[in-house]
Amino acid sequence: MDFELLALDSRTAPALETETLVVLVPEGFNDLSCPLSALVSDTLRSGHLSAKPGKMLPLYQHPAIKAPRAVLVGCGDGKAKALGLAVEAAIAALKSGPTREITVACLSPCDGPGIRAAVLAASRATYEYTETKTTFEPSVLLRVRLGVPEPDLVQSAFNEAVGIAAGIGLARHWADRPGNHATPTGLAKAAKDIARYADIRCRVRGPDEVNKLGMGAFLAVAKGSAEPLRFIELSYSGANGSQAPIVLIGKGITFDSGGISLKPAAEMDEMKFDMGGAASVLGVFRALAEIRPAVNVIGLIPACENLPSGTAVKPGDVVTSLSGQTIEILNTDAEGRLILCDALTYAARFKPAAIIDIATLTGACVIALGHLRTGLFANDDELAKALQEAGELAQDTCWRMPLDDEYAEGLKSRFADVANVGGRPGGAVTAAKFLQRFVEGQKWAHLDIAGTAWKSGAAKGATGRPVGLLVSYLLMQSASAGRGAPSKSRTRRPKK
Repeated sequence: MDFELLALDSRTAPALETETLVVLVPEGFNDLSCPLSALVSDTLRSGHLSAKPGKMLPLYQHPAIKAPRAVLVGCGDGKAKALGLAVEAAIAALKSGPTREITVACLSPCDGPGIRAAVLAASRATYEYTETKTTFEPSVLLRVRLGVPEPDLVQSAFNEAVGIAAGIGLARHWADRPGNHATPTGLAKAAKDIARYADIRCRVRGPDEVNKLGMGAFLAVAKGSAEPLRFIELSYSGANGSQAPIVLIGKGITFDSGGISLKPAAEMDEMKFDMGGAASVLGVFRALAEIRPAVNVIGLIPACENLPSGTAVKPGDVVTSLSGQTIEILNTDAEGRLILCDALTYAARFKPAAIIDIATLTGACVIALGHLRTGLFANDDELAKALQEAGELAQDTCWRMPLDDEYAEGLKSRFADVANVGGRPGGAVTAAKFLQRFVEGQKWAHLDIAGTAWKSGAAKGATGRPVGLLVSYLLMQSASAGRGAPSKSRTRRPKK
């Protein structure tokens, strides 16, 4: 989708040449200074239009508007959340029609969070998964233009939002792909494609190299599958080399059957989404390629399948992790923490400013927080606060969970240094406590996205979360480092 930002207000919008004009109407709007404002005020006063976000009044060939098709859309209080709801509803209703271009006009002043919400809402509304379909009705919508009274004030936020939208779209695309179309090798290829952009590099390791590194926990999970594992390492160099990088680690289980501890058949197809953490890391790097903030970032993706077979790891097996700690695998369906623990140990070699892992880790987190907020665990208050603030800004929210030492009691093992599960009570916390063992001395956060990475039911599909949260956090770090503003260019061509 092509996005454009332009100067537009209630006086200039009616004369604009566009196929469809969407006018966002805030509650309490009352202005008779021009024909469009008078029309909008009258529809509100008469009750034909509600300012509730997403409520619409279509107009066709109205004499006051040059566009042949126009839609008045309520946008509530005009703040970011309401603007997003309004734009998403309008474009979702219009995208299947003959319109190739939609112009969205804000009648009231729009700030940075508002323009960001509008761009991301338009991107959500126009996303379609078609990769494995042979018959589908393609959308004819090619461009969304956003008109605001003072575009210079929101240009930077607009550029960032367009980059984030590209990242979220890529994350959704890869998470939506079936397991046989999103193998570890496929994820590695996607990472290499991103590395065609400036300042991004990629290295991919196979089973032999991972074995030489000593990643025994990661290797154990991959043993049951014929698909070879891949350990993907991305790097983005946006700042001076002396700046410590932020390391992002995405869980890349491209399909999770549970292994020998087999999952129930119902909804097992949704375990293709178990690489949502890996998809989000890919999405973040795609966004970095567009926005180019002044920050250094490392992305690590341990990718493999978790399947039952004659070679699969068994309950009761003991494996040795990269850290040297031994792990008793009591449940092979608690595999995500096994591949992550080796990546966490590996991350320390970069001497990072912070390590953040992202994983569809536990059903227990879904029970605790539902599908609204991502579970946040952190061993550092400053890091936790920054991630929470980034989530609020991006409307990709998280909620901090406890990490009391007592929660680790259930992970004790008679046969190894630690067990990989600690019982059902507090399952999301005990999983985080397991990971915490492998980040000693590091500033670390864990995002459990099991409840937010995808939707079930009729709307089944990946959400692209928490790409928005992570990119917002990285932009905040770039700004606070004082090493220059993000690039104004939002289109970065791949390297030849």
